Amino acid sequence: MRRRGAAKARSLASRTRATRDQLSWLNEAGLRIGTTLDLKTTAQELADFTVPRLADAAAVDLLESVLQGDEGRRPSGLGRPARRAMSVAHIDRLADLEPDEIGELSTSPPERDSRFTRALADGRPLLISTFGPEDFDEIAPTPSAAAKLRQAGVHSYMMVPLIARGVQLGSADFIRAGDRPGFSQADLALAMQLASKAAIDMDNARLYDREREHVARLQRNLLPRVTPRTPGLGVNSRYIPTADPLGVGGDWYDVAPLPGGRTALVVGDVMSHGMAAAATTGVLRAVARTLMALDLTPERMLARLDLAARDLEDDQVATCLCAVYDPAEGAYTLVSAGHPPPLLVDADGKASFVDVPIGAPIGAGVIPYDPLRLTVPPGSRLVLYTDGLVKSRTEDIDVQLARLRNRAARLGPDELDAGVLGDPTPGAGARFDEAVMMVAATQPPLLGGDLFVWDLPPDGSAAGLARRLVRGRLDEWQLGDLSDVTELVVSELVGNALRYGHAPGRLRLLRHDRLVVEVSDTGPDLPQIQHSSLSDEGGRGLQLINMLCRGWGSCRTPTGKIVWAEQDIP
Repeated sequence: MRRRGAAKARSLASRTRATRDQLSWLNEAGLRIGTTLDLKTTAQELADFTVPRLADAAAVDLLESVLQGDEGRRPSGLGRPARRAMSVAHIDRLADLEPDEIGELSTSPPERDSRFTRALADGRPLLISTFGPEDFDEIAPTPSAAAKLRQAGVHSYMMVPLIARGVQLGSADFIRAGDRPGFSQADLALAMQLASKAAIDMDNARLYDREREHVARLQRNLLPRVTPRTPGLGVNSRYIPTADPLGVGGDWYDVAPLPGGRTALVVGDVMSHGMAAAATTGVLRAVARTLMALDLTPERMLARLDLAARDLEDDQVATCLCAVYDPAEGAYTLVSAGHPPPLLVDADGKASFVDVPIGAPIGAGVIPYDPLRLTVPPGSRLVLYTDGLVKSRTEDIDVQLARLRNRAARLGPDELDAGVLGDPTPGAGARFDEAVMMVAATQPPLLGGDLFVWDLPPDGSAAGLARRLVRGRLDEWQLGDLSDVTELVVSELVGNALRYGHAPGRLRLLRHDRLVVEVSDTGPDLPQIQHSSLSDEGGRGLQLINMLCRGWGSCRTPTGKIVWAEQDIP
């Protein structure tokens, strides 16, 4: 009796130690599996953790349908469902086995039915404690791989499904070889507990990858697909993704042609990441594009953008830089809302930062903004970018800005236009925040070619002079068919300037994708179409312009306003 009691006590103590060891091992698994939100890394951590403690070799495969987002369907029917190899681990003497290549779809014939297929379809584990002659061909993906298993002395196998939140993600396979005992029911129970824990980590990584992909796709769709052609300015833009999944969402840019041949360039950066930042990006870009279409001055545009940002449900703050280029004067008007300074590279390669007055970020509620007028020579390049281009976790921002300036000075014009400046510098490490970059190259002056500017006298002779100047220029451009309409338009614009704007200032005529005529004056009031009755003698000038032209509009200037109208060129 004593011997039987002592044996029972030793057996109980042994089982207790085994249970304690298993619990300790599972607890360790919770610390070593799922250390990141990367799906492949998590799958590899699972395989590595089980070798050699539980198995001599392990592989993790995920269902292709789940990876593609079809998580509501479990594998069913005959044949093996499409699976993608995610990780493999093995002891040294099993290095010659032929598992599926990591990242590739399973090479198993899809029409083959087996115990493995049925178990996977039912979401239940499969245990083969000792291999029979036919088991190698059922387990191995190819006949060649089956032969390798035989040669390596593999004799035991188990498969456990990876199920998390009711979704079957895939399976984990384990084998033993040589003199090691075959898998037991206790081993299978332990593997299922481990798989249950690891499946949650892999599902978290899978869902995170899917959300990040959605954010990245949304972010790219919010950016301009085509950069419009603008007179006197060649613009190249580039979106630079991040290596860090947490850095997606928030950066944007836009290019908008304005009346009179001017061009508006805008870059912005929402100070957060993720889906909310991408959504805010879309709203701010849409509002900014609407404001640019109204031909507001850059400082007024940012002020209106700040007011719009305050009404957003999410309290988002963004930096923004707006630059409007006028080819007739070869000058930019720049305004900054807390944004990094633009970089100017002249035709000789000298690079320097433009000292734009820095206002408060968009959404902070601190306005107005101060503009800077910058005259640039032909052949120079203005580089606009977001802070992801110069961010570093190890170096000060001033060091990064100096490096950016020095690198820009070493690049040629073609390299700058191609966006090479946005490529990581050697030894700088992977970029952890996304960035956008825009390079605007000033081209030879348009004056005397496609753009003409004349000063008009401040009296009644201005209308006749404007008609003669316009007709003569259209004849030289072989656009005489547009002369009658253009003369009528310019007469009305000059007449309005004489009546309501004190006196006309300059007449500008631009031939580009369209024919644009504009007249400036010093009056403060913007013109509006009046509803005239049949008995009224006036008030129909803008109605005529509205009917005869493709579009018309007005914008304020520091000294008054500009009224413009444009026609399609046949």
